[in-house]
Amino acid sequence: MKARLQTSLGQQLVMTPQLRQAIRLLQMSSTELELELAEAVESNPLLEWAEEAGPGEPAGEQADAPAQADADGDRHEEGMDWPGEGEQWSGGQGGSFDDNDGDAGERIAEADTLADHLLWQLHLSHLSARDRAIGVALIDALDEDGYLREPLTAIVEALRPDIAAGEDEILTVLHQIQRFDPAGVGACTLGQCLSLQLDALPADTPGLCLARRIAEGPLERLPRAGIPGIAAELRQPLEAVEEAVQLLRTLDPRPGRQLGEVASDSYVVPDCVVWRQRGVWKAALAGHAGPRVVIHRGYEQLIRRCGDADASYLRGQLQEARWLLKGLEARGETLLRVVNSLLHHQAGFLEFGAQALRPLTLREIAAELDLHESTISRTIARKHVRTPRGTLPLRAFFASGIDTEGGGEASSTAIQSMIRRLIEAENPRKPLSDAKLADMLKSSGIPVARRTVAKYREAMNISASHERVRLV
Repeated sequence: MKARLQTSLGQQLVMTPQLRQAIRLLQMSSTELELELAEAVESNPLLEWAEEAGPGEPAGEQADAPAQADADGDRHEEGMDWPGEGEQWSGGQGGSFDDNDGDAGERIAEADTLADHLLWQLHLSHLSARDRAIGVALIDALDEDGYLREPLTAIVEALRPDIAAGEDEILTVLHQIQRFDPAGVGACTLGQCLSLQLDALPADTPGLCLARRIAEGPLERLPRAGIPGIAAELRQPLEAVEEAVQLLRTLDPRPGRQLGEVASDSYVVPDCVVWRQRGVWKAALAGHAGPRVVIHRGYEQLIRRCGDADASYLRGQLQEARWLLKGLEARGETLLRVVNSLLHHQAGFLEFGAQALRPLTLREIAAELDLHESTISRTIARKHVRTPRGTLPLRAFFASGIDTEGGGEASSTAIQSMIRRLIEAENPRKPLSDAKLADMLKSSGIPVARRTVAKYREAMNISASHERVRLV
C-alpha cells in the first residue's frame, strides 16, 4: 500500500482562548467576577477601572433600575408598582422587600446541601417518575462525603412497598446520579470516585489512561508499595507512573464536602434586578454585573510611539483586554436573555408566590433561546436576582412537574406550597396524615403518592401528623 497525500474538507469546533475565557466568565458568581476583574486590572496595564465606578461601586444607568429612590425612601416613581410606605409584599420566598437597605441586594447565603444540589439536578433530568423516586432514595442514602456506603439490597427495602425495584434497575439510576455535579458523587469506593472524576477530564489529559488503571486496580496498594512498586507491577516507566499519581492527587476524594460549607458571614450579591412597571415585569443587570473596566487610552496611544519590543508587549495586552471586555459583554447579554425568558414563563410566581410556579426545565429555556443546555446551566449557576419577593437564586425559577388530571402540569414547588397551606388550615387536634393529604391533592386534580407527600413535607421541615397534635 503506497503512502499518498489527500485533502478533505471538514468542520471542527476549536476551543479558542477567547471562547474558554467567555465560558469561564459566564459561570462566575458576582464575587468571583469582582476578583477576576481586580486581578485583570492589576496585571494588565491596558485595563483600568471605569471613572464612574471604581472597584466595589455599582455603575450604569440600568443598575438597580427600580431602586432609584431618594434618601427619604420615596418609592413612588411614575409607573413603578412598588409597595407603599409600611406595606409588604405578601407570600413568596423572600418575605417583605425593603428598598432602603443600602445594600438591599445582599443577603446571607443559605447553605446548599449535597442532597439539595443532587435533588435539583435529579428533578431537572429527563427520567420517569419511577426512576426519580429511585433516585431520591439513592440520594438519601449518600453520606456527607458523597459515597453510597449502603448495599443495593438496603435501597430495595427502603423503596418497598411503594416501589418494587430490582438491583439492576437501581444500579441503572445510580449510574445517572454518578454523572451529576460534583464529579465523583455516588461512588461506592475511593477508586470508583476517582475514576468518575477522571472520566470528566479531556481525553488528551497527560497521564489519564495510566491514572485510570491505577484507580481501578492497585490504588489501595499505592501507600505501601510506593510509586516504584506500582511502576513495577504495571510494567510502566517510573516517570509515567509519577505523572499519573500526580494527576490522581489533583482529584477530590470527598466530593460531597464541596457542598453545604458556607461561612456564616457569606453574602450573595444579585446579578440582576427585577421590577414591575405598568403591569409588565422588566429586568436589568445590576451595576456590578456589567463591564466596569475600560481600556487605558494613554497606554493604547503609547503603542505607536514605543519600540518594537514594547509595542509587541502592549499589543498583546491590548488584545487580552479586548477579549475580556467582549467576554463581559457576552456574559451580560446572555444573563439578561435568560432572566427575561424566566420572567416570561414565571410571571405568576413573582405575582402570586410559590403556588403559581409552573414546571420549567433547562431544556425549555435552551430551546427558546437557541442555546445549549450547558450554557443555560452555566448562566444560572450561583447567580441571584433581586425581586420584590426578595433576593432569589435563578435556579429557584426552575421546577419539575407532575401531570394533573386536567391535562396540565403542576410544579413540585407549587405542590409543596399547597401542602403547607393544607397543614396550616388543619384541625390541630386531628392533624392531616400524609395519606389524607395525598387524597386531598388528588381530589384537586393532582395525583401524588403518599410517599411523595411525605418527601415534600420533610423537605419543608414539617413534622409528621402524630407530632403535630396540639390541644387547644
